[in-house]
Amino acid sequence: MTEDRHQAPLPSPEDALTRLKMGNLRFVLGEARFPTVPREVLADLAKGQQPFATILACSDSRVPPELVFDAGFGELFVVRVAGNVLGSAVAGTLQYATVHLRTPLFVVMGHQGCGAVKAALAAKFEGALHCERIELLLEGILPSLDDVDATLPAAALLDAAVEANVRRTVRQLRASPEGRAELASGAMKLVGAVYDLDTGRVRFLE
Repeated sequence: MTEDRHQAPLPSPEDALTRLKMGNLRFVLGEARFPTVPREVLADLAKGQQPFATILACSDSRVPPELVFDAGFGELFVVRVAGNVLGSAVAGTLQYATVHLRTPLFVVMGHQGCGAVKAALAAKFEGALHCERIELLLEGILPSLDDVDATLPAAALLDAAVEANVRRTVRQLRASPEGRAELASGAMKLVGAVYDLDTGRVRFLE
């Protein structure tokens, strides 16, 4: 599987991150640029894709990355799964983005009030039980909760757990062979982020 490379050169990792930040600012200010997609744009995109960023995000319907970052068709390669969990299928999809699409920026984005993370907290600290396949999903989140402070108020605990879950996934990607090689070469940047449901703002993690 290869991609047509007929389009313009990719931006640097830093430029790609700046584009996301500026797009999110336009989104927050109500100045989004992409209310519609012209037919000629769709025809051009049919020739091949060259996204400037890959986003691993939660499946929550309130957090569509293309709208959150005010990005048009073909600009983002988006992978969505509840709890932004890094399973084998997700890891394979991200590897495709690295090897074939060569996107310069990878973002792992969690969000305020994540239901999957909340379910994992309930399983860990309250002994809550869930359906079999949901339990399998939560297994990808539970290790990130080992260092969160269970004595925090519920809302603060969930916020801390969401961020911890994002940071763990970032660490996993950094430790992968492709992640180590691409980051060492400077060809790729990998960052974590958390989306605020109340304001629409994305906070990028250091």
